[in-house]
Amino acid sequence: MALKPNLDPFGAFLNNLRLLPPPSSSPDQPPPLLRGLTFAVKDIFDITGCTTGFGNPDWARTHTAPTFTAPSVLAVLEAGATCVGKTVMDEMAYSINGENYHYGTPTNPCAPDRVPGGSSSGSAVAVAANLVDFSLGTDTGGSVRVPASYCGIFGFRPSHGIISTVGVTPMAQIFDTVGWFARDPITLTRVGQVLLPSSSNTTGLPTQFVVPGDCFEYLGSPSDKVSQILKNSVKKIFGSSLLNDVNLGDYIYHNVPSLLKFISGLYANQESTVPVLAALSHAMRLLQRFEFKTNHEAWLNSTKPTLGPGILERVSEALNATYEDLEICHPIRSELQVSLSNLLQDNGVLALPTIPGAPPKLNMEVDKLGNFRSKAFSLLSIAGMSGYCQISIPLGMHDGLPVSVSLLAKHNSDLFLLNLAQTLYGALKEQASIAWEDAN
Repeated sequence: MALKPNLDPFGAFLNNLRLLPPPSSSPDQPPPLLRGLTFAVKDIFDITGCTTGFGNPDWARTHTAPTFTAPSVLAVLEAGATCVGKTVMDEMAYSINGENYHYGTPTNPCAPDRVPGGSSSGSAVAVAANLVDFSLGTDTGGSVRVPASYCGIFGFRPSHGIISTVGVTPMAQIFDTVGWFARDPITLTRVGQVLLPSSSNTTGLPTQFVVPGDCFEYLGSPSDKVSQILKNSVKKIFGSSLLNDVNLGDYIYHNVPSLLKFISGLYANQESTVPVLAALSHAMRLLQRFEFKTNHEAWLNSTKPTLGPGILERVSEALNATYEDLEICHPIRSELQVSLSNLLQDNGVLALPTIPGAPPKLNMEVDKLGNFRSKAFSLLSIAGMSGYCQISIPLGMHDGLPVSVSLLAKHNSDLFLLNLAQTLYGALKEQASIAWEDAN
């Protein structure tokens, strides 16, 4: 039966999907990896007989129920997990905020006066509220990493293209990934062992932790504490010799020459903590808008759906943009991939703030929210434009709000990164507890 509303006081679920148990397994087979676990699915994944809503009632009204289930959903079902429902998402996956005009905003369990983050808002809230053991979402521009950080849980964005997106409504295929949430790194890794290909790098110790001070400046006053928590944890587990302080903005500036036009043309007269990353974000969002328009312009023009505030403006911008500089964006991606590969070498890890501060308050003023979004995408675009994998790790609560840090590794190093997070998490929790206690 469908999840009852009184079992979901956080508004994470849509009541349009019946319980999906795993297929029966033979008693003489080894127990499946996810047996006994429950999960939720963002309403962007196809499930047989259940209309995919894509966060908008007009989309649900004009699309028929699929006749097959997305391979990623099938994989976790076949691994023994039980799906308990589909979750609320931002309309057309076009927001990192988590506020849905039609279905309501899922309540952030660890900060009820703050947004839960999007577009995989309900999937993150379902995990954070202990309604399920893990959940599936998608991450195009940050839609797993952001709600994971806002809700104080783990979120994983895999290497681009490594997990099938068949049966997942596209937002922008050049960036779309199937990601997931969990409350602990062991469950997060077990899901990864099911979804990720066996060819994903799992071996070896990290060779360096690159810690870009210019990126941590986005955090403002807690920046030193967050970077110090990370550094102290690395020192405790691996030793101080692995720490490498860099200025990432300078490094990218000198190694991604195609970005120079965007930097000089768009940001010469604008203040930004890291202008190079602001330009990188601009390139990512330009590509994202173009692919979104290519995917959905015909439906938008024929259906004329009702879109909520923020989504309407973003969709209109995508439809009306001229895209003169689009051809510059593709060389930026390839140059960034090469430059980060040279920086990290084998088994190097890049540490970043997941987001530029505390989750925004509900119904925040447009101007303030726009500034936060710009800074957020400057950080999120690094994995987006490189196609590298990234994990958001919770560091507990500071001043009553969740804090996180991210680790990023090279393409196809997904299982290596998940295993590393397990190894490091105990030290991170310990160091965060010390830091927040000292702060009080």
